[in-house]
Amino acid sequence: MSRRSLDGPFHTERCYLPPPALLREGIAQLNRGEYFAQHETLEILWRAETDDVRYLYQGILLIGVGMYHLTRRANYRGAVAKLETGLRLLRWFRPSCQGVDVDALIESAARVHDALVALGPARLAELDPTLAPRVILREPE
Repeated sequence: MSRRSLDGPFHTERCYLPPPALLREGIAQLNRGEYFAQHETLEILWRAETDDVRYLYQGILLIGVGMYHLTRRANYRGAVAKLETGLRLLRWFRPSCQGVDVDALIESAARVHDALVALGPARLAELDPTLAPRVILREPE
């Protein structure tokens, strides 16, 4: 079985559905800064899903993993790489999917990514903690 490229394209007919309970839980964990816990929660959801919506879940998961690398491990390369991959996945689900305001998440994750790159690995401690990305959850349209 060949591995699918994380560059897409991805397409799902399930963006109109409400977010599954595990997605809600993972989002709440990410928004509280519980990055390791959100990884564990969203990994269960992502691995069990066969539809391309799984890449929405994986994209959110990777934004949280990037923040974990940044805040808990001071791992510049890991943080940048995970944020970039998460952003690459999320772009296929714009503007929103399953209630997730994907555009807003992309904007906030790109903001922290760009600030991180501008600071470089030697100045990680200077990153403004208020830049941490948050997921806005709305009722699906």
